[in-house]
Amino acid sequence: MNPLCSRCNRVVYPTEKVNCLDKYWHKGCFSCEVCKMTLNMKNYKGFEKRPYCNAHYPKTSFTSVADTPENLRLKQQSKMQSQVLYKEEFEKNKGKGFSVVADTPEMQRIKKTQDQISNIKYHEEFEKSRMGGEAPPQHHPPQQQQQQQHHTPPAYQPPAASQNYHYEPEPVRQAAAAPPPSSGKRYRAVYDYVAADEDEVSFLDGDVIVDVQPIDEGWMYGRVERTGQQGMLPANYVESI
Repeated sequence: MNPLCSRCNRVVYPTEKVNCLDKYWHKGCFSCEVCKMTLNMKNYKGFEKRPYCNAHYPKTSFTSVADTPENLRLKQQSKMQSQVLYKEEFEKNKGKGFSVVADTPEMQRIKKTQDQISNIKYHEEFEKSRMGGEAPPQHHPPQQQQQQQHHTPPAYQPPAASQNYHYEPEPVRQAAAAPPPSSGKRYRAVYDYVAADEDEVSFLDGDVIVDVQPIDEGWMYGRVERTGQQGMLPANYVESI
């Protein structure tokens, strides 16, 4: 007696039977559970005895731990143990010559102010050592001090040689003419695909497929513009440009 198809629940005859994932399928019914692309024994991926294509194969994900009363009790117990260990270490190190200061916003502000004062003092000492010591203050009459305050240095005049020098602009190179567009329909790949047979072609996400000719619902024939290779490719892996 002939078995029933796992997809359409109809009789599968030997000429159209596919035996995979411990089930029987029609050749046309052996397709991806998500996009319904027709699959074969070379390009399918099984998950929980269901066929998927490479693009829609279910990805594994991390499981979260439920916040049950037992987990809450363990969490509280671990916290108490951590506090006990902290108190023991504090008692051991108490009186050994150092103290722990909390890193509060007020302490951060004081620390920042001290750093700024240290930087200012460092620059002052550096300027004094560079100039050979602190210069004695000079006393000037009031009129002489006012003249010094309003006195401005003369503007900088560039050398005559630099004024007469001119830069010659470089000639602009014209851009090369774009190549003529390829004939036929153009598509863009939305997934990576690795050829599973000799008459298929591999490509990467974003590649442009030209000279495309549809074959059936799930497959088409075209040429990858980047590599120049041509062959069959799945239709649900590309989109029309």
